[in-house]
Parts: sequence; structure tokens; C-alpha cells
Amino acid sequence: MSAPAITRPSPTSGPTTAHRPARRLTAWARRHARSLLWLAPVLVVGAVVNLVNIGGSPQRIDDEGTYTAQAWAVAHLGELAHYTYWYDHPPLGWLQIAGYTQLTGAFARWDVAVLAAREAVVVATLIATVLLWVLARRVGLSRAAASAAGLIFVLSPLAVQFHRTVYLDNIAVPWLLAAFLLATNRKGQLAAFTGSAVAFGVAVLTKETFLLALPVLVWVMVRSAHRETRRYTLSVATTVLVLIGGSYLLLAAVKGELFSGAGRVSLMDGITFQLGSREGSGSLTDPDSLLNRTLGLWWQLDQVIVVLGLLAAVAGLALPRLRPYGVLVLGLVLFMLRPGGYLPVPYVIALLPFAALLIAGVVDAAVRRRAQRRGLATGVVAVAAIGAVAAVPLWTSQLRGFLLADLDRPLRSAQTWLAENVSRDQRLIVDDAMWVDLVRAGWDRDNVVWYYKLDTDPAVRAESPNGWRDADYVVTTDSMRTFPGAFPEVQQAIDNSVVVASFGEGAQAVEVRRVVASGTDAAGDAQEQAAAVRADLGEQLAANPGLRLADADRDLLRDGQVTAPVVSVLGALAGAGGATVSGFPVVDGEEGGALRQVSISRIDGGPAVVDGAPSTDASALVASLAGAYAPQDVRVSGDAVVLRYPLINLQDPMERNAS
Repeated sequence: MSAPAITRPSPTSGPTTAHRPARRLTAWARRHARSLLWLAPVLVVGAVVNLVNIGGSPQRIDDEGTYTAQAWAVAHLGELAHYTYWYDHPPLGWLQIAGYTQLTGAFARWDVAVLAAREAVVVATLIATVLLWVLARRVGLSRAAASAAGLIFVLSPLAVQFHRTVYLDNIAVPWLLAAFLLATNRKGQLAAFTGSAVAFGVAVLTKETFLLALPVLVWVMVRSAHRETRRYTLSVATTVLVLIGGSYLLLAAVKGELFSGAGRVSLMDGITFQLGSREGSGSLTDPDSLLNRTLGLWWQLDQVIVVLGLLAAVAGLALPRLRPYGVLVLGLVLFMLRPGGYLPVPYVIALLPFAALLIAGVVDAAVRRRAQRRGLATGVVAVAAIGAVAAVPLWTSQLRGFLLADLDRPLRSAQTWLAENVSRDQRLIVDDAMWVDLVRAGWDRDNVVWYYKLDTDPAVRAESPNGWRDADYVVTTDSMRTFPGAFPEVQQAIDNSVVVASFGEGAQAVEVRRVVASGTDAAGDAQEQAAAVRADLGEQLAANPGLRLADADRDLLRDGQVTAPVVSVLGALAGAGGATVSGFPVVDGEEGGALRQVSISRIDGGPAVVDGAPSTDASALVASLAGAYAPQDVRVSGDAVVLRYPLINLQDPMERNAS
């Protein structure tokens, strides 16, 4: 009898193959266990510090709204931007944000659209932290020093301020770090250098200013390349980088927008604006220049990283492995101080990871060499210790603000006010930080005008034949107040408007202003006339015994501080059996303005609220109010029914007379 055949498991099936990836991952984790133990706490701390209270501090700004709106337009409108794309920046940065928000559902998870994009840039920062840690190890830092570099990168208040802000630079940083990391690879250099070129190309097409790092990246590649294959690997990397850069030119060419032409945007116009026609940031010797204000902001946020970063960059020139990064930091600093140049506020983002690397690297080298060069090494360690001591109170105070302050409340409150008090057919001039939120709240995108476009976009100007007079409201923020003469139409809208609601103070202040086509002088006269009429009616009503209210509220009636619809309704109630008024609640943001809410607790002797709902009498009252006397909103507050009336439009003669 022949022996039975033995069935052997297929090498491509069964549990061995199924578990192979898991086993490889486990083996990899065991090999790198010490590194992971050093890196993991850095990531956890970075995630906590950069994500906690991300919606409260800092306050949203216009640039954030622009990149967020462009990403939202890609995902929801199928367009490169929410307005005409004019090649001010390559689109790859917000395309990445759009991809992240689509994959994670971020826009659906956040009520404020900018926060979805902030989440994306924080994730990019955490990826950058991992790459920075690995790069630090690659250039010879100990695990402790690499972790210190990571902690500086995620904990510096200067870094946190910008890592929480939707800037394209934050998306570009991990690509730049990946490019340097791959450029230092000694194995498989053809693939590594090709990958480095791809990563650098993506970084530049994310934020074009990162092109300044190219000479140093080439230097690192040349130093790392094997002599016998250097020409070939560098040629391939150069070709790949040129092809990636050429894709942007190809995009413009395919759209017929490569060169300037009548009635169209072009890549050449965008480049001309960025490199030539853009107004410079002024002189370092001018205390009022944009350059000084930007540097002052960085200094105020974190003096420690500014001083130690520059000192470490100089010291790094003496250390061969750190020398390229010292040259990179010093080169970028010299470039930003060039006469007549323009300094973007987020320029510092590209400096932060390399400053952190240099600070940790120089201290690490000093600690290792203190036996051979005790005086110099001790001095370096002493400077680092002084910096650490100075950083503790400064960083603690600043980080406490990031974790606890709610600087964005004025902007959120203004958006809520608009949603509750302005009809969706009204035309708004706004900071781009709230553009997506208002469109999602029901306004047509053409009725939410980003203030920058009113003066600069022909398509928007065509939709506003009367310029600023076609707007109903303008919402002012610090961004709009910073350049009062740069946008004439916007400034005219502000100058010819009256404040109807205001939130916050100082740099965080947000004002909702109603545009008055006839001018503010006419509006002021109309307001005075309306207040006089209200005072006369209120005086009569205050003397009516059928109306029961506190003396302070009676004085408000006599002073003309209660709007005409409220006065008329109270007059009708007083004559129909009487009512008890428990106050005139102020609408949030309208402190000091005419009172357009009334709180009624009893009607004709009966309660206005029964079992948490309007009583029969209260419901009948609301149903009987029509036309100009119909309330905009009715709600229950405690034992009272609160009626809210719309704003009075003093441009409308009928409403002005009613007042």
C-alpha cells in the first residue's frame, strides 16, 4: 500500500500569511521600542497642547477663513476656490486640507468651519514632530535630545500660536522635513533622493516661499550622496523636481491662464504680485512698520526660542552635522530682513522645526564634549539652562492662555447674532473667517461678500453695481481695521454705517454695522427723531395703570429706549385688561441700543407661562399680532414669555415713521 499524500499548506494562504503584517509590525515595534518610548510622550503632549481649546484661542483671522473656504469649495462646490482663483498661491495646500476633511468628515463634525481646517493643520504638525524626531536622530542627536527638539517644537508659545492657525506653511512643513530626512539617507539613494525631490516639490507647491530652502537641500544631498552615483542620483532628483514644478505651469497653460490677458487672471500676474508689486513690510528702524509689528508679535509670544534659536544657529555652524540647518535658519532670517522685502506673518513657521533641532543639537553636542572642551561646553549648557529657567514662567503663562482663553467668542457671537436677526436675502460684507459658516447657515454665496474681493475682484464688483451701497451689513474685525485705506469701497461701507451689535473689545472686537445708503448723518437724524417719538409714547404708556412694571423699566419707557413695536403691543395690552412686564431683556451684543425685547409674566391677571409653555392667553396674544407688530421670535424664559422684534430699518420711511 502506498503512503497517503501529505498536504502542505500553501505559502500564499493560511494563518501564516494572514498574520505576517502583524508580525512584522510587532517585530518592528520591538526593535524600536526605546525610540517609541521617547517619542510617544512628545506626541501626546503635542496633541493635548495644540488641540485643547482649539476653538477658543487664538481668534480666527481672515487668512484662515480664506484657506478654509478654498478647501470647502473644493469639497462642496467642485471649484479651486470660493472666488476666482488668481494664482496668489499654488492650490496644493488647501487641496490637502480638503482631502483630510473629506476623509475624516471634519466639516460635518465642527460647527465652525475653520476649526475643521485647524484640526488638519494640527495633524500635519504632529506628523512633522515625528519627522523632526527622526531627522534629529539621523543627524546624531541622542533620543533625549531628539525628544527635547520635539517638545520645543510643540510647546513653544510661538509655535502653538501658529500651529493652531490655518496657514499653508503648516501643511508644507512635514513635506520639507521629509525632504531633508530622505536627503540624508545613505541606503537606496536613488529612491531616497527621488522621494526627497517629490516631498520638496509638494512643499513648494503647498507654500511657494519654501523654495528658499532649495540650496540647503541640494547641499545636504551632495554631502550624503555616494561619490560613484552622485551625478546620476542628483540628476534624477533634479528632473523629478522640475517635472513637479512644471505641473503648476501646465495647470495654468491648460486653463489658458499662463500669461496675462484682458479679462482674465494669470500665473504671471500672480507671480508679479508676489515678487514685485506687493508692498514691502517697511524698515526695521521704523517702529510703526509691518516688519516691526510682525517681529514684535513673534518676540511677545516667545523671546526664549527667538534668542536661543539664533544663538544655536550660529553655534551650529561649528558642528558639521548641524551646519546645513544653521545656514538654513540664518539664511532665512537674513532674507526676511532684506530692504524693501515683504515679510508674511507666518514666515516663522518654516524656521521653527530647525530652530528646535539646532537648540537641542547644540546643547546635546556641548554635553557630550564637556570633558574635552569644558569651558566652551559649560558655557553652552549654562546658556541653555538660563533659557530653560526663563522659559518656564513665560511658557506656562502663554500656554495657560491657549488652553483656557476664549478669544474667538466675539466672532462666534456675531455669527449667531446674524443668524438670528438678519434675513437670508440681506447682503453682507464680512471677514473671510465666517464666510463658510454663513453660507452653511443659509445665505446665498453671492450675498456673503469677502471684504477683500469687493475692491479687487471684477466679478464681485459686477454683482455690486452701486458698490458699497448694495450691502446691507458690514461686519468689522481686526483684519478689516488694520488696512483702512487699502480697500476704498469697504471703508466707505464702514464710514456710512451704524453699529447695531458689538462683541468683545480691543483686537478681538467684532462689530455688526448696518449700512446706511443715505449716509450716517441722515441715519443719525432719523435715530434722534425715532427716539423722540418713542419717548413721547413711552411717557403716556408709563402712566397707564393697566401696565404693571418696575420703576427702572418704567424709566426706560419714558427715556425712549424701548422700540415702537414693543411700546405699541404694551399699549394694546394695557387697554385690553392689563399685563405685568418683568423686563426688557437686552439682545446679546446690543447693549446701549434701543430695546426690542419684552418679557411678559402675566396677561389680564393670568400667568403667561403654564407648565413651561405659553398659556392660552399668551398664545392668543402672539396669534393676534400681525404686520409690523408680529414678533420675530417668541420664547419662554422662566415664568415669562419673551417677544423679540426685528431691528428697525431707519432707511425705510415707513418704518422710520412707525418708530
